Amino acid sequence: MRIGVLSDTHLPRYGGGLPDELFVAFAGVDQILHAGDLNDLAVLDPLRVLAPVTAVAGNTDPWEVCQALPERIELRWEGVLIGLTHGHSGLGRSTAQRAASWFPAAQVVVFGHSHRPLVEWNGAQLLLNPGSPTDKRGLPRYSCAILTVQHGEAAAELIQW
Repeated sequence: MRIGVLSDTHLPRYGGGLPDELFVAFAGVDQILHAGDLNDLAVLDPLRVLAPVTAVAGNTDPWEVCQALPERIELRWEGVLIGLTHGHSGLGRSTAQRAASWFPAAQVVVFGHSHRPLVEWNGAQLLLNPGSPTDKRGLPRYSCAILTVQHGEAAAELIQW
């Protein structure tokens, strides 16, 4: 199973819509995860044309988004337990530590908040921050990620442009 992963779109503040490069990267995905800071639920509509979408609310999301979406959720696909949160709350000093603190049993923790892409194994747990497709915060490129889960195994790759 191929899962498109994005976070921190902050729309419409950072543009009129999602970039074409994101749709190219997500072509053929089976599922999409958005790790919060959408800022508008309408951001999910064009993604739903590609695949089913699961999203969580982030720290800059308005009341309407926070009412519609959970702060964190656990999902299981292909035998892989995935924790999805924005990363602004939890225990720890870094965003990755805070996100992982909510999901000690998860094989994969997907989060955003920092806008800094990360694919890193912490022991048996894969930490995945896709960065942002719309707000690179001084980084040279925008980004998203593809998470692949199959037969109880997980792998991720960053896609940057």
